[in-house]
Amino acid sequence: QVQFVESGGGLVQPGGSLRLSCATSGFSLWMHDMMWVRQAPGKGLEWVSDITPSGGTRNYAGSVKGRFTISRDNAKNTLYLEITSLKPEDTAVYYCARQGPVGKVPMGQGTQVTVSS
Repeated sequence: QVQFVESGGGLVQPGGSLRLSCATSGFSLWMHDMMWVRQAPGKGLEWVSDITPSGGTRNYAGSVKGRFTISRDNAKNTLYLEITSLKPEDTAVYYCARQGPVGKVPMGQGTQVTVSS
C-alpha cells in the first residue's frame, strides 16, 4: 500500500524557514519522479516542485523558485522540501506525491504551514 507521511510544518513568521519531510512506503522511491503540491485556504491544489529519481533535475513553480529547495534520500525513502524566506501567501497544507496529474495521484494527510506575524 502506497503511503506518504508529511511532517515538519508549523507556524512561522514572515522570512522564516522550515524543512518539510515526507516519509514514503509501499513502493520503491528510487524509481519515481516525486513532487510537492500545496493547497492554500479556499484554493485548489497547486504544484510546487518536482524532482527526478536521482535528484539531477529539479523544477519549481515561479512563485517559490529561489526560496524552496526539493531534495530526496532514496536510502531513507524520504522526500524533503526546504522552504525559506517564507511569505504569508505560502500558507497552505503541503503534500508530497509521486509525479502525476495534481489531484489525481495518492497523497498523504499533508502538513500545515502557516506564515504569520
